[in-house]
Amino acid sequence: MKTLDAFAISGMQDERTLAWHGTESELHGNGLMELAISQHRANFDLWHEEDKARDSHATDAEIAAVKHAIDRLNQQRNDLVERMDESLLALAGEQNAKAPLHSETPGMMIDRLSILALKIYHTREETQRQTATDAHRARNAARLAVLEEQRRDLAGCLDALWAEVIAGTRRFKLYRQMKMYNDPELNPVMYGKR
Repeated sequence: MKTLDAFAISGMQDERTLAWHGTESELHGNGLMELAISQHRANFDLWHEEDKARDSHATDAEIAAVKHAIDRLNQQRNDLVERMDESLLALAGEQNAKAPLHSETPGMMIDRLSILALKIYHTREETQRQTATDAHRARNAARLAVLEEQRRDLAGCLDALWAEVIAGTRRFKLYRQMKMYNDPELNPVMYGKR
């Protein structure tokens, strides 16, 4: 299989976001889709930890715990982007070394689709919130239309990039994030305390 379907990935992200806000917790896929589900789950959890970090009533201990969770989830998110790109590089096979290099990887684009799915879900909630003003709901309806257009555009760009990679007219590389803050060998606060 040498296909990548950005619109199918976007649909999965919407389904998972809705399910995870309810009672259902897991959906399994194969290969790339399984990685995309796991990566979207990391973004989902990260989104909600970020909400907690903005709670003005949270204690210092609660904020510290949230910050540690955010760091862990962000590392997981970035690791999964790299794993998606590794999977896609294997799927693509030998790339045309003379083809122009695309600066953003498909995994990075899938990550952006994930964030857009979460923004769409929460913006849609704001369009329906009964305690909000009509102006608030209307402002969020306009935002929702923009977010949905951006996602369609990005999904189309991802599918086009993949078609170009398979055709040999475009290529991408695996870009390592090289996060330093979670590494006890690279973070001076961590290695300075040993």
